[in-house]
Amino acid sequence: MTIRSDRWIRQMAAGQGMIEPFEPSQIRQSDARRIISYGTSSYGYDVRCAPEFKVFTNINSAIVDPKVFDESSFVEVHEDVCIIPPNSFALARTVEYFRIPRNVLTICLGKSTYARCGIIVNVTPLEPEWEGHVTLEFSNSTPLPAKIYANEGVAQMIFFESDDVCEVSYADRAGKYQGQRGVTLPRA
Repeated sequence: MTIRSDRWIRQMAAGQGMIEPFEPSQIRQSDARRIISYGTSSYGYDVRCAPEFKVFTNINSAIVDPKVFDESSFVEVHEDVCIIPPNSFALARTVEYFRIPRNVLTICLGKSTYARCGIIVNVTPLEPEWEGHVTLEFSNSTPLPAKIYANEGVAQMIFFESDDVCEVSYADRAGKYQGQRGVTLPRA
């Protein structure tokens, strides 16, 4: 496996629509204000968070069960900023839509700006031939409310290209999260 560089990312985005919308450079300012950077970096791509969130709440005293998930455990927020309660979490999605090639595995890591504030970004790997908006999970590990900014960088995608094409891709398996749009809750 090879970690792919900014040049490869630009080629794949332009030639195969791997990332849409795509920002070929690193953006750090918008309308003369500082933002958390997004776009192509040296060996990855910094994704943005869309302004739609599902914030976990326990007002119904529900049990969190990944096989039978209670959608009423979330409050929907459509804003440019999301406040996550202490020791809680929120789901969001990337602005970008991904189409992962058959010989590529993509790993997502949170940006240090959020990590240094006690906000953990969790995303499972994007498997070969998976496509969709990436559902992001933000955990607020602090005893204080935490802010997430929409349309700014939240995590970095790192692309690993294999010399071999996988025998069975996510598309071949008809994976349950294939083609997801919007914030997608757990599916059993």
